[in-house]
Amino acid sequence: MYVPAAHTLSRAAAAARWRPGLPEKACHSEVFASSREASGAGLALALARDALLNAAPGVVAEVEDRRSVLWVQDRAAMRLGGRPCRAGLPGWLQGRLIHVAADKPEDALFALEEGLRCRDLACVIGEIAGNPRALDFTASRRLSLAAEKHGVPLWLVRLDAAHDLSSARMRWEVAAAPSTPPRWDARAPGRPAWRAALFRARNHPSGEWTLDDDRKILAVRPASTPYPVGLAFAAGARSLAAG
Repeated sequence: MYVPAAHTLSRAAAAARWRPGLPEKACHSEVFASSREASGAGLALALARDALLNAAPGVVAEVEDRRSVLWVQDRAAMRLGGRPCRAGLPGWLQGRLIHVAADKPEDALFALEEGLRCRDLACVIGEIAGNPRALDFTASRRLSLAAEKHGVPLWLVRLDAAHDLSSARMRWEVAAAPSTPPRWDARAPGRPAWRAALFRARNHPSGEWTLDDDRKILAVRPASTPYPVGLAFAAGARSLAAG
């Protein structure tokens, strides 16, 4: 009878214990999201922040990596979601953001690859709309190799895009989820939350979770967990004031 090697068993056990938000080696990840909400960029920022935390699982620490963060958008992505507003960015990102506004997807891909080759960057975030011809499997492979070779992780947000061929090591489908009620003031906005499905991963099992961001670390619960808030029926196309 074949007995798996010890390192194989330990690797499988580590994969089973993995959850979103744990530190990852530099890799190329894709986040598919709708342009009608900011869930794609929001989750990419939350994952990037947690990747920069030098902490054990469940332990919150200050961000020690003070290198700059590159954020690249093509024109279509900026038209759909707008540019990053520095005043509204998380505190750990303010003062260290480098924003590149690319005219075409080809220019955005060039800027992303050049950023991944720069070890003076903590990470790279990109936003590209749709499925441009320039973002084929070859271009995706170049991004993956650059991220792994130079140790700079990439989170590429795909707005209104279909699941095409890609060499991304992790691929997410994300949508906004209802926030948990604030602890002290019920009238205040709740914490950002996402319904996130990891449908492709190289080293981890796929799965679906509800992720809550408390500005320190991602809180993870199963997607089947009921939301602790009451939900109203959708308004549809009629006016909210209609009877």
